[in-house]
Amino acid sequence: MASVASLNAEHVRERVLADQIQDTEAVTAEDVRADYEAALARVVEAEGVDAVAAASGVDAARLAALVDGEPVELTVEEAAGVFALSDDYPDAEGLLLEVRDNLMLQMSSAVLDVEALARGLDDEFDPKEIQQKIEGRQPMTLGEYARIYHHVASENPY
Repeated sequence: MASVASLNAEHVRERVLADQIQDTEAVTAEDVRADYEAALARVVEAEGVDAVAAASGVDAARLAALVDGEPVELTVEEAAGVFALSDDYPDAEGLLLEVRDNLMLQMSSAVLDVEALARGLDDEFDPKEIQQKIEGRQPMTLGEYARIYHHVASENPY
């Protein structure tokens, strides 16, 4: 199995959460989530667990688990708060706006509405729920986001 770094290098351009997935057949939604978690872990390692916890509001135990390579269920908003602590990423609000705008643009490019997206995700979410998550009116976990984003990318011919 390829390492997270090689998955990112091969399949995702160097941006976070709004990365373009280069080859949706070679990478799964779980791989995309793992890439996000690895990038978050690098920020936490660089800034320190306690400092990130204090600045982001994310529990230190969850951040320590992330650094240890354990899957941790974070929301996109929590992830943006962690990424914002690094000079390599935009502030949390800017990152969230980029994520939401990019996802909607990718859906438009793929000619997917929320009903088609719900069907493509095996009706795990109803269309209204998907719309609210994309717009930020309902929390979305990184796992949910990776699954949605991967599916949209797999439907996008561009």
